[in-house]
Amino acid sequence: MSTTTSSIPSTMRGVLCTAIGDPSVLSYRTDLPVPQPTTGQILIRNSYAGVNYIDTYFRSGIYPSPKPEILGRDGEGVIVALGEGETYGLKLGQRVVWMGSGGYAEYSAVPALHVAPIPDGIPETIAVASLLQGLTALTMIRESHHTKAGEWCLVHAAAGGVGLWLCQLLKALGARVIGTASTPEKIAQAHGAGAEKMINYSTTTSADLVAQIMELTGGQGVAAVFDGVGKDTFDDDLKVVKRKGTVVSFGNASGVVPPFAISKLAPKCIKLLRPQVFGYIATRQEFTTYTAELFRFIMENKIEVKVHKVYDLQDAQLVHEDLEGRKTMGKLLMRV
Repeated sequence: MSTTTSSIPSTMRGVLCTAIGDPSVLSYRTDLPVPQPTTGQILIRNSYAGVNYIDTYFRSGIYPSPKPEILGRDGEGVIVALGEGETYGLKLGQRVVWMGSGGYAEYSAVPALHVAPIPDGIPETIAVASLLQGLTALTMIRESHHTKAGEWCLVHAAAGGVGLWLCQLLKALGARVIGTASTPEKIAQAHGAGAEKMINYSTTTSADLVAQIMELTGGQGVAAVFDGVGKDTFDDDLKVVKRKGTVVSFGNASGVVPPFAISKLAPKCIKLLRPQVFGYIATRQEFTTYTAELFRFIMENKIEVKVHKVYDLQDAQLVHEDLEGRKTMGKLLMRV
């Protein structure tokens, strides 16, 4: 039998993505039904909803999903109901952060597998500003490319949500980071996060970018490229990665990478990955191991968690406009 508190309403506030389209398809509502936790799920009353670039992919149809739907892949709040089945010792009233779906709302029913208690040493907003993007970056530098001290790595969109995490984590591991960004403000932000060299890709030609990277690396190229941009940067990635290096393509901010001949990887024996964080944390042990490591980085002050802005839930359209307009640095949150 499920366990629940006695104060859960039948309807809630939330943002409904009514169709595939631009940010105007996001509709703020006050009459959405509160979800019921099924077996293995937990119902959480959200305090903050995370906003991530992947949300725009579901809204725009790059990643197909049924409509209407409530977007949002992460949140922070309090457990108010436990579904039947395995809930990993989580308790009612516990302050938690989660990964799943349906975050743009007062209540979210999410798999207990990806719910983590928030340590006492982590203040409000920091856990939700960290979990999805932080685990994405951490799993990529541990598993997509096992990063080593002293090696050069390239991070595109280095002042973005995942980009800032990558810069800080790579520096903490002793790697040398080259970053790209589009404005002087973003260049300064990523440089402060650990990027040793920054390149403004809005004022640099493709040929110059490649030349600068090759010069910095003594003609060898970088050991790994972490690319959340996609179509516009992919061809350059193959040029600047070193022999036996790795290209980690994890986003489509400029569009989806078009089909290409796999033989292009052959001359330098390039490894190409298209990871998704959920594939690296598919078991409870993987999730808790990486989450514990992430929280340690934060509590030991090895990572500065950057929150760009906390918006109101009814401003979801503006949030997406700002995100897609490249006006943001760090994590975007909505107060629920």
